[in-house]
Amino acid sequence: MPIKLRRRRRLVLILSLLGVGLVAALVVANAFGAVNIHLPDILKMMLNKLAVFDFPATWRAVDETIIFQCRLPRVIGGALVGAALATAGVLFQGLLRNPMADPYIIGTSAGAALGATIAMMMPVSLVFLGFGLVPVSAFCGALVTVILVYNLARVGGKTPIISMLLAGFVVSAFLAAIMAFLMSISGRLNLSLQSVYSFLMGHISVTSWGQLVIIAPLVIGGIIGARFFALRLNAFSLGEEGAAYLGIDVEKDKLRILVLGSLLTAAAVSISGLVGFVGLVVPHAVRLSLGPDHRFLLPASALAGAGFLVIADLLARIVMAPAEIPVGVVTAIIGAPFFIYLLRRSRREYAF
Repeated sequence: MPIKLRRRRRLVLILSLLGVGLVAALVVANAFGAVNIHLPDILKMMLNKLAVFDFPATWRAVDETIIFQCRLPRVIGGALVGAALATAGVLFQGLLRNPMADPYIIGTSAGAALGATIAMMMPVSLVFLGFGLVPVSAFCGALVTVILVYNLARVGGKTPIISMLLAGFVVSAFLAAIMAFLMSISGRLNLSLQSVYSFLMGHISVTSWGQLVIIAPLVIGGIIGARFFALRLNAFSLGEEGAAYLGIDVEKDKLRILVLGSLLTAAAVSISGLVGFVGLVVPHAVRLSLGPDHRFLLPASALAGAGFLVIADLLARIVMAPAEIPVGVVTAIIGAPFFIYLLRRSRREYAF
């Protein structure tokens, strides 16, 4: 069997397994919580909702309410966040040609955190399209920061990678200092420290289907859009001069990839806070397993990121129930040792 055909079959098999694993994670995550619900009952409820079958109700009415009004929106939200962060991680790593890049590298996290902090200081409570003031401010703060970093790094019609990284670092530090200053002088924030902590450490805060109606198209559209940049990201691995030699419009594509990755990150942050490690570890793990071809790396990372965060959020809910662990803590505890294991097991030079 030709090597290319064998490799393609292996890639299709891995993508299929990741898809099946994601579906299994979604079902299992709905079964456990403060009230455990039997898996067969959950499957019957879902099939009934989809009008595929009409099973007689052998479960309590409250169980159906728990699944469709509480758990399922949160679980789907977690999958969307994981897929968005993992895809954004691949985009930024490919664009910046830096395996240590993550979705927050150019200041997205600092902008989102400052936006959320300012919202928590406000004495008013507003709702926009099903979202409170905090997630809307975090989304806007993340995007405004990226725009600021991009313009600061732009020199003579070009945006050097090093300048962008340095601008991101400086702006992040400056915004973090402003956030710390506001926290130290605001009595209102002192009363909301738990909320600030929850946002900074990550918490899937989907409370209605209306939020998913807004976020899902952004994330799914962003993931589909990222696939169209796969060959360009492959070209960027040769460096900007090499990509230009292959006919890539370097500056325009750099801006498009930056905007797409930032939009995915901002959408994720708006419903989860700052969940670390997903956008760093998942692309690493997938790259070590599948190789550096972005045609396969992007969809595989999206599936793996979604499944990973669904399981991490499940553990955050049940390990110390009824209390919850911040999901960002769980992703770090699971992700870091797993990545080290993969890196040590491969025992080869990192292919980028």
